[in-house]
Formats: sequence, C-alpha cells, structure tokens
Amino acid sequence: MAEKATKSFILRVDAETMNAIEAWAADEFRSTNGQLQWIITEALRKAKRLPKKKKGNDNEQE
Repeated sequence: MAEKATKSFILRVDAETMNAIEAWAADEFRSTNGQLQWIITEALRKAKRLPKKKKGNDNEQE
C-alpha cells in the first residue's frame, strides 16, 4: 500500500481559534491535526485549487 508523502510545518493560531478547532474536532471524532487537514482540503476543494488526481489510480486503496 502506497503512503502519501506529508510535510510538517509550524502553525501559529490564537488561543480562541484553537479552542474552536479542538471543539469542532471533538464533535467530528477527529484529532485536531485531522480536523485542520480536513478544513484545508475542503477550502481547497471549494476554491477548485486541489491538484487533479491522476487517471489509473482507481484501483488503489486509501
């Protein structure tokens, strides 16, 4: 099974925003990191800025 490459970076967020993200993550049964990834992915999808998926990867499992 192929793994997706990930990059780490430091993100500074004010305490009030972080508290809201943590509460939202708990409501969705996600980790805080998972919630941030979901928020970013959804924003990119809505803005139509996600890279297009390569054809032929339909048989790969995630």
